[in-house]
Amino acid sequence: MRNPPSDAKLTGLFLDMLAAEQGAGPNTLDAYRRDLTDFSEFLTRVGHSFADAETQTLRDYLADLDSRGFKSTSVARRLSAMRHLYRFLLNERIRAEDPAAILSGPKRGRGLPKVLSIADVDRMLTRAKELSEAEDASPSKRLRSLRLYCLLEVLYATGLRVSELVALPRTAAKRDARMIVVRGKGNKERLVPLNEASRQAMADYLAATDSAKAEKKKDSLAASKWLFPSFGESGHLTRQHFARDLKELAVASGLQARLVSPHVLRHAFASHLLHNGADLRIVQTLLGHTDISTTQIYTHVVEERLKSLVRDLHPLAEK
Repeated sequence: MRNPPSDAKLTGLFLDMLAAEQGAGPNTLDAYRRDLTDFSEFLTRVGHSFADAETQTLRDYLADLDSRGFKSTSVARRLSAMRHLYRFLLNERIRAEDPAAILSGPKRGRGLPKVLSIADVDRMLTRAKELSEAEDASPSKRLRSLRLYCLLEVLYATGLRVSELVALPRTAAKRDARMIVVRGKGNKERLVPLNEASRQAMADYLAATDSAKAEKKKDSLAASKWLFPSFGESGHLTRQHFARDLKELAVASGLQARLVSPHVLRHAFASHLLHNGADLRIVQTLLGHTDISTTQIYTHVVEERLKSLVRDLHPLAEK
């Protein structure tokens, strides 16, 4: 190709394809954009571009990432982004060959997910409920506490991704709703059941927000379609804001902040279900995993349970 498009142009076309054909969401697109921007900046420094880089240049980039102290998981993710990009360029006939096809990534073991114990989660739920019922709290502080308690109850009851949780519609809080429809990765929908505690937490939180809006009729959030509205660009509470509030709650509950995050609570949901005998396929469906292999990371919980059963109950086990 005599005058190939710029890296920025190719990145834009690639991201458009991901959004249109694969239903990639904003977070996925942002991650690809960051990775490919870094790759493009490296190519510019060495006098190349997406359109003319060869396999050795790609290897040099991976080596550069290693020299910058990137973890193997991060290097593997950058390599995945390059592979997707070059398959796209090959399919669009912008490249005649795929320079990333023969690249091998760093070996990485799949670590076990961080998991809170049932007792830890119970401590956080208890503390969140106490804060939401504090009689000496100001109206605004009580509303924030009710929101956090609602978020925590719903997250532990459903195992939603944090992006799915904060973007729940207001209609999810219907008092008689036993199931909610969740739009997950790839714009795919799934049904997720609610328990009584999460339904009650949503009802209490919604009643408090309605009461607050009645007192402030000019509040622009009154017409929001989101269950957890915000004045920000997204229109709903951000993942980062919820994560900060959750860490503060962890400390207030006597836990280490570094051990708690929305994703850790999603792990706790799955692990606790399996520990109590849930079928792996059911957990896969609830989590919204396309591939069962993604869910199998939680089988360490079942394995440990089986080991303890054999150790404690087998007649020939050592006493």
